[in-house]
Amino acid sequence: MKMKRTFLSTALKVIFSLLFAFAILWWMYRGIAWAEVSEALRTEMRWDWMLWSMPFGILAQVFRALRWHQVLAPLGERPRRSTCVYAVFLSYASSLVVPRVGELLRCAVLRRQDSTGLSRSVGTVVTERVVDMLVMLLLSLLTVVTQIPVFTRFLSATGLSFVSLLGRFTAAGYLVTALCLVVILGMAVYLCLRLRLLSGARGAIRGLVDGLLSFRLVRGKWLFIFYSLGIWVAYYLHFYLTFFSFPATSHLSAACAMVAFVVGTYAVLVPTPNGAGAWHFAVKTVLMLYGVAAASGAMFVLIVHALQTLLVLLLGLYALVALLFQRRVTG
Repeated sequence: MKMKRTFLSTALKVIFSLLFAFAILWWMYRGIAWAEVSEALRTEMRWDWMLWSMPFGILAQVFRALRWHQVLAPLGERPRRSTCVYAVFLSYASSLVVPRVGELLRCAVLRRQDSTGLSRSVGTVVTERVVDMLVMLLLSLLTVVTQIPVFTRFLSATGLSFVSLLGRFTAAGYLVTALCLVVILGMAVYLCLRLRLLSGARGAIRGLVDGLLSFRLVRGKWLFIFYSLGIWVAYYLHFYLTFFSFPATSHLSAACAMVAFVVGTYAVLVPTPNGAGAWHFAVKTVLMLYGVAAASGAMFVLIVHALQTLLVLLLGLYALVALLFQRRVTG
C-alpha cells in the first residue's frame, strides 16, 4: 500500500511538472512559425559557437563530480572518480524525467557500484547545495551591483522608465511570474517538511550530519574552492558562448549574459524538466530588457535550451552504458 502511494505521488509530481512546463511553453510559442525555427537552424545559427559551448557543460558536471569525490574522502568513503562522474551525469539526466530525483539517484549509484554509505553521501550532497547557494548569492550580488549603472544609462538614453519596462509584460506574463514564484516557495516548504520526516531515523540523521560537516575536514580546501567556482564559471561559459550563435544576441555583452544566466539559474528551481518553461520565460524577458526583439529572444531560448537538454540526455545515456560495464566494488 505504501509503495502504491509513493508511486502515485511520484507520478503526480511528474505529470504536474510536465503540464506546468507545457503550459508556459504553449503560451510562449502559441503563435510561432516552426518553419522559421527550422530556417534559423539551417541558415542563421552559427553551429561552431554552439559546439564550442558544449564542452563547458560537460566540464561543469565533471567539476561537480570531482568536488563530490573530494568531500566524501574525510568520511572514509573512497568511491572511484569515474563512478562519481557517471553518477553525476546520470543524476542530471534522470532529473529531466522526475525533477529533483537526481540527487538521491547519484548517491544510490555510489552505494551500488562502490558500496558507499547512502546517508553520508546524501549529507555531502546537502553540503554541496549549501556551497552552491552561497556561490550563487555572491554572483547575484555582484551582478546586481555591477548592472545598476548599466540599467541607469539604458533608461536615461532611451527615455524609458522602469515602470514602462514592466509595462511590456502582459497580464499573462505577470501570471506566469507569480505562478513560478509560488511553485518555488511550495518546493521550499515541501523540502523542509521532508527533512523533518527524517528525524525519526537516527542513523540516517547521523550520516547526514557527518556529510554536512565534511567540508571542515576536506584536504585541499583551495582545490575545493577551485571546483566550486569552476562549476559556475563553466556553466556561465556554456551559456554565454551560445550568444555568438545568433545575430540577435551576438552583440550583447558578457555582463548581459551574466544577468540572464543568474536569472535563468533561479528559474531552473521551478520543478519542471531542466526548468523548461520557467527558464525560457525568464531568459527571454532579460534579453528583451537589453533590446532583443521578443520573437528573436523566444527563438534563442528555445534552441539553446533544447540543445543543452539534449547534451544532458546524451551524457546520461553514456553514463548508463558505462555503469553497465563497470566492475562493482563490494565492501
